[in-house]
Amino acid sequence: MLTAILLGFIFSLFLVFAGKFIKGRLAVLSALVPLSLFIYFLSFIPQISSGEVIRQNYEWVPSFGLNLNFTLDGLSLLFSLLITGIGFLVFAYTASYLKGHDYLDRFYGYLGMFMGAMLGLVLSDNLLSMFIFWELTSISSFFLIGFNNTSEDSRKSAILALAITGSGGFLLLAGALLLGSVAGTYSITEMIGQSDMIIQSDSYIWILILFFGAAFTKSAQFPFHFWLPGAMKAPTPVSTYLHSATMVKAGIYLLLRFTPVLGGEDVWNTTLITVGGITMFYAAVHTLFRTDLKGVLAYSTISILGLLVFLIGLGTQYALTAAAVYIVVHALYKATLFLITGIIDHETGSRDVTSLAGLRKVMMPVAIAGFLAALSSAGMPPFVGFIGKDLVYESTLDMGSWSLFLTVLAIATNILILYAGFVAGIKPFTGKLPEKFSKVHLPNFLMWVPPLILAVLGIIIGIFPGIINDSLIAPVVDSVGREGGEVKLKLWHGFNLVLGLSAVTLAVGALLYFFFKPSAKKEKDISKLDFIAPKSLILDFGDGFKTFSAKWTYILQNGFLRNYVTTIVLVLVGMVGYSFFIGGNGFVLNSDSFSEITFYEVVIMIVMFVAVAFVVASKSRLGAVVGMGIVGYAICLLFVIYSAPDLAMTQFSIDTLTVILFVLVLSGLPKYLDIVDYKARIRDGIVASSLGIVIFLISLAVLNEPVDKEVSEFYADNAYVLAKGKNVVNVILVDFRGADTFMEIAVLTIAALGVFSLLKLRLDKSENPKK
Repeated sequence: MLTAILLGFIFSLFLVFAGKFIKGRLAVLSALVPLSLFIYFLSFIPQISSGEVIRQNYEWVPSFGLNLNFTLDGLSLLFSLLITGIGFLVFAYTASYLKGHDYLDRFYGYLGMFMGAMLGLVLSDNLLSMFIFWELTSISSFFLIGFNNTSEDSRKSAILALAITGSGGFLLLAGALLLGSVAGTYSITEMIGQSDMIIQSDSYIWILILFFGAAFTKSAQFPFHFWLPGAMKAPTPVSTYLHSATMVKAGIYLLLRFTPVLGGEDVWNTTLITVGGITMFYAAVHTLFRTDLKGVLAYSTISILGLLVFLIGLGTQYALTAAAVYIVVHALYKATLFLITGIIDHETGSRDVTSLAGLRKVMMPVAIAGFLAALSSAGMPPFVGFIGKDLVYESTLDMGSWSLFLTVLAIATNILILYAGFVAGIKPFTGKLPEKFSKVHLPNFLMWVPPLILAVLGIIIGIFPGIINDSLIAPVVDSVGREGGEVKLKLWHGFNLVLGLSAVTLAVGALLYFFFKPSAKKEKDISKLDFIAPKSLILDFGDGFKTFSAKWTYILQNGFLRNYVTTIVLVLVGMVGYSFFIGGNGFVLNSDSFSEITFYEVVIMIVMFVAVAFVVASKSRLGAVVGMGIVGYAICLLFVIYSAPDLAMTQFSIDTLTVILFVLVLSGLPKYLDIVDYKARIRDGIVASSLGIVIFLISLAVLNEPVDKEVSEFYADNAYVLAKGKNVVNVILVDFRGADTFMEIAVLTIAALGVFSLLKLRLDKSENPKK
């Protein structure tokens, strides 16, 4: 499985060096990569359908619990087949859709990276490695959505998508770390066995919030849904691949995968039902007011994603079976409609549904695929969409006192989804062909065969649902903690309430399609409410936060070094002073803590105080520098008195060099200006005095602590034995911390070379101004 995951990345790396061979007729050969993976995963169906779970483990960073553990069960197999199967058709479609594009090889590279990341995500059994692949899908989708990087709209859409899904990635990382600390493992398989303990932990609610945030942002749930319609700026193959079968369903996969770990509780079910219900109906309503084919498909995709979250929240056997079936249903018909939209846009140059009509006369195979996909989305028998819709109604009718409300909500959503499917799959092909489209022709077979294959699969699986029942659907339900084999997929269940509800859905949806026509006026009218839309509110919040950040930054980062130093000192004084204030009753020191004060120490301290006073009161820069030098030399004398000649020499060298540098710098400044701001001096005096008092208190606190000489005794005992040196400090710097010292010397050397280069450049320019 690791090889299968890496194949997409290897393919992308290969294109860096050999991409020019993919830009011509050989581009279609790129489809062999996902095709080979599709065949590879198909070979596992017999094992998975028999109840076997395949695991592979590779150690990576075991000390952190980060390993490449992979699991292939019903759920991961279904997603792997969708990723590679639809990926194969998209790769082939792209060869014609972007034929002759200067960056076709780059596009395939992004697709390959995305495919590998998605496979890694759905196959990972380690939560940390899943997070890595999760973020890789966000990054690669950023490149794909912003592929047309000369377009400002594409760039903005890519950044917005990355901002929303990337934020969800941070939430997933936090949730993964928190869940791992509670479970004591990052293995998802092991977490399933500890589900009761995790649910009963104090961190359970926080884990849910973080995981929900990750799933809702990735799968475009309300109110984070607005990034997906914007992502339609991407080329159609991207919309097909990312937004029908792969990326947007990553959040759905996360919820299904962790249903056995975190699910089953009221807070889990209620949250998912509420968010999913709002999302599916809200987005479905939006399809009524869109005139761009991609816009219609984007909002209907959001609606289906909400429906899937809604079904996971219901959590019953029928609901989870319906979710598994709908993942297949949606992938087939939505990928078909996206590919058809790309063909229409490619051939006519328009996606405006109000001006598209009669295209069946010039591209009949595409029209057939559109009709089949639209009927499947509507839930018309004998399509697989009919089976999925019936399972949804079976699920809602089984919810007790809430069954009526939930069923009505599901019916209303399905009516609007039917409308969206008809608008995208039927409307462009019916009616009279406009004169401006009379020269439109059927594109290359690589563009119309893939959607036709997907559309035909929708009716074949609908007529023979047993094809996927035991091989795919039942194992999916088994993997999320339910017995999937008990629900058998059938096209005909007799005359019952569910059939009646399906008939009502079809009848009302058809009437809505015939009598409610999309128009630019309706779209303009609904846009008047954009100011209260989640996108506007969140973007307004972002603008407000940016304004606040700018003002706050101007206060703290205003370009004045004295303000930076003052801020740092005040924060330090406040934090340390507060810790002393709440830390106890003060210090209990006895005379043993201090040695006898000598005459020499008193004289040196007097010299230091006089020098400090001179620095503060001096009106000369040079005099202030000299005074600071005297303070430094006085400290050197203290080191000598306390038998630390090496420290004294170091201090002497540093102070001498500092004084020299200050004199050199000050020589280039204007003459000293005798401008006295007494308020500033008082302020600076208070700040400096506060820091001095805090340092004094820290010194007293250190004296009050017991001395642990274990480390110093180790160096004293081993300096000569191990390093053959009698000066312990030198031995520590040169031997025990030799690598650290070497790096410090290297840094200083690099800095010196940089300064020398700048000085030399300045000298050269002064000698030859023309340089």
